[in-house]
Amino acid sequence: MPKLAQPKAETVFRNAQPKDKPYLIPDGGGLNMLVTPDGTKLWVFRYRVDGKERKTAIKGGYPKVSVKDARAEAERFRDQVARGEDPGTIRKAGKEEATRKAEEIAKEEARSATTFRVVAEEFLRVRMSHRTESTRTAADQRLQRNIYPWFGERPISEITGPEILQALRRIEANGKLETAHRLRGLCSQVFRYAIATGQAERNVADDLRGALSSVQKEHRAALLDPVRFGQLLRDIDGYQGYFATKYALRLLPLVFTRPGELRLAQWSEIDFERAQWDIPAGRMKMRLPHTVPLSRQVLEILRELRALSGDGPYLFPTPRQRDKPISNVAVLNGLRRMGYGTEEQSAHGFRAIARTLLDERLHVSPAYIEAQLAHRVADALGTAYNRTQHLEPRRAMMQTWADYLDELKQGGK
Repeated sequence: MPKLAQPKAETVFRNAQPKDKPYLIPDGGGLNMLVTPDGTKLWVFRYRVDGKERKTAIKGGYPKVSVKDARAEAERFRDQVARGEDPGTIRKAGKEEATRKAEEIAKEEARSATTFRVVAEEFLRVRMSHRTESTRTAADQRLQRNIYPWFGERPISEITGPEILQALRRIEANGKLETAHRLRGLCSQVFRYAIATGQAERNVADDLRGALSSVQKEHRAALLDPVRFGQLLRDIDGYQGYFATKYALRLLPLVFTRPGELRLAQWSEIDFERAQWDIPAGRMKMRLPHTVPLSRQVLEILRELRALSGDGPYLFPTPRQRDKPISNVAVLNGLRRMGYGTEEQSAHGFRAIARTLLDERLHVSPAYIEAQLAHRVADALGTAYNRTQHLEPRRAMMQTWADYLDELKQGGK
């Protein structure tokens, strides 16, 4: 190995000043400092391979790379040249390998950022923001229990239809057929959102239509016999449980809204002067605001209830937190506590009772009944339901209904 030239003292490199043109300060053994016109100081190693002079830079520059470190790197380069290797070629290959690894890491991070779980959580947060909290929570819990454990951490663009079907089959095998169908629909919504946001190209969940067994539609349990219904109304009046549950049970047959719409009712929605309850669109299944005319009996019950819960926002608060409503099973549990089983009466069944008896016993126009049930049924001109549709006839209907329930409670037919 040739004898190295005497290395420059560090003060020479530290005090080197820029000139009009770049210039080199040799350190010996092929190591040089390149000083540019703007004052930048770079380390350059010059060498010969196959009789040709070449050069390569030492990454960093002075003073980030000290004189000592630059000399150590130059020594490594000299060893490579002595073995017949080209330091510049090796360095270039190393840079290309580092670039390749960086690209792989970036791709993996991109894959991790678009897993089914990440996209589904974004969908629930963005696209379901207008839905009720209970609806969003139910959807999230279904995904947590039944979907995420199987392919939640997989990139959504790589998930296949058979993969989803396998997860749904597990639910189906447990007898939860309706849940399996709901989850297929929910997965399809997540995929549609992923396509819209550029995170997937195809909705594989849609390919599974018809792959699951059909759901046999079950009617909500309801006491459609007026005599038995009258007994239920008397039992409700004698209910000895928590006051909010009792008043919810008293009101539900009279207003026959969906149980969740009543459970979340707030005092700010009750207009005593106009005798009506205006439910905001966000709580309605059809996402349209709804008006419930209030009979004299309902107003009387509400005045009693206001003395008990009027200091909070909800009509039916929990025992310990006045700013939270009773649970979504409170009314159902109340029915069970009174001895009415799952095959006899459900909380949702009061709607079926009202629909049936208003039509068959009180001979009310089905148009008024459907409007009060907040079903989105277009009229002859194709106009969809709105909150004031048939409002005055519905006021009369709701009063007739309340009077009829009083008769049933007294044992009349």
